[in-house]
Amino acid sequence: VQEEKIFAGKVLRLHVCTMEGAEWLEEVPEDTTVEKLKERCLKHCLPGSLEDPKTVTHHKLIHATSEKVLTDTKTVLEENIQDRDVLLLVKKRAPTLLPKMSDVVAEEKRKQEQKAPDKDAILKATANLPARSVDRSVSHHNMRDFQTELRKILVSLIEVAQKLLALNPDAVELFKKANAMLDEDEEDRVDEIALRQLTEMGFPESRAVKALRLNHMSVTQAMEWLIEHADDPSVDAPLPGSAPAEAPAEGAASSAEAAAGPSSEEGGEEAKDELTEIFKKIRRKREFRPDPRAVIALMEMGFDEKEVVDALRVNNNQQNAACEWLLGDRKPSPEDLDKGIDTNSPLFQAILENPVVQLGLTNPKTLLAFEDMLENPLNSTQWMNDPETGPVMLQISRIFQTLNRT
Repeated sequence: VQEEKIFAGKVLRLHVCTMEGAEWLEEVPEDTTVEKLKERCLKHCLPGSLEDPKTVTHHKLIHATSEKVLTDTKTVLEENIQDRDVLLLVKKRAPTLLPKMSDVVAEEKRKQEQKAPDKDAILKATANLPARSVDRSVSHHNMRDFQTELRKILVSLIEVAQKLLALNPDAVELFKKANAMLDEDEEDRVDEIALRQLTEMGFPESRAVKALRLNHMSVTQAMEWLIEHADDPSVDAPLPGSAPAEAPAEGAASSAEAAAGPSSEEGGEEAKDELTEIFKKIRRKREFRPDPRAVIALMEMGFDEKEVVDALRVNNNQQNAACEWLLGDRKPSPEDLDKGIDTNSPLFQAILENPVVQLGLTNPKTLLAFEDMLENPLNSTQWMNDPETGPVMLQISRIFQTLNRT
C-alpha cells in the first residue's frame, strides 16, 4: 500500500452543479485545495478548457447553503465543507471596461449641449427683443394687499358682530359667555397640531407645550428653543402665572348687568352703549405681542423699538417683511390697520350673505377669534382648526379668493 494512501485525509463526496444545468458527484480528499477542486470540475464540464490558464481564474465555486464564495488557496477542510454538500461552479462576471477617451469626450459634449444657458447667453439671445419695464415687486405687493384686505375684512366683521350681539335679547348672557372665554388664561390654549408635530419628533409633551407658549405657537421657533435648552436644568420649570385680570372682568360684568337693567327704550340705548364700551375693553385686552426675537434682530440693525413694533404689527410678525417695510415706503401705515373694508363692496356683501358667516357672527366666540387674529396673526391657525370658528374663516377665505380671481 502506498504511503500517501495510508495517511490520506477523509474523502468527501460533493454534489457539483453549473449554471447550464449540469450535475455530477465529485470525490475529493478533504485536504484538496479549492483551486484543485475547481480544475477537476472544469475538466469534467468543459473538456480542453484548461489549455487557457485564465479559465480557472475566471470561474469560482460557491457553497450553495451558505452562499459563500470559496477561496482558491484554502483546502476543502478549511472551508468547512461537509460530505454531500452542494457546490455551484459559476463563471465570474467580466470586469467593467474603462470608457474610451472618445466616449468620454462625446458624453461631456452632450452634457454641455443640454446645459441651461447662463445669464450672458440669455442676454445675447434676447438682445434684439423690445425692452419692457417689469415691476418685479408686483407679487410682493399683491401679498401685502391680501394681508391688508384681510385685516380690513376682520375690522368690519367685528363691527357687525358687535351690533348683532348688542341687538340680541340675550346680549348680557352672550357677553358673559364671551367675557368668560376672554378671562380664561390665554396661555392654557395650545395648538394641538403644533403640539403633535413636536411630540412626534420625540420631545416630551410638557416641554413642547412650554416651548409653544414661549414662541407664540410657532413650531419652528419652539423646536429651536427646545434644542437650545435641552441641557438646561430649569427647562421643565413651569411658566410663571400671569396676573389675573379680575378688575376689568368685574367692571365688564357690572357693565353687563347695567345693560340688562333698564327695560325702557332709553335703557335699551344705554345698554347698547354699555356693550359697545365693553367690546372696546375686550379689544384692549387683546394687545399685539411682537416676536421678541424679531424685535431684537431689527433693533440691532439700528431701528427704533417703536418703529420695529409697528413694522411687525403691519407685517404679521414676519421679520423679513417687517425689515422691507422699514426700508421702504412704510405702507400700509399702522393707522391703516384699523380701517375697515368698504361695506358696499361686492366682497363684503358676498361675505355677509353667506349663511355660515351669518350664523357665525352671532357666536361670541367668533368675535373673540376675529379680535385675536387681528392683534395676533400667528394665532390664526388655532382658530382655523376650531370646530366653531374654523368654518367661518374657511368661507371668508374662499369668497375672497373667488372674487379676487374674477
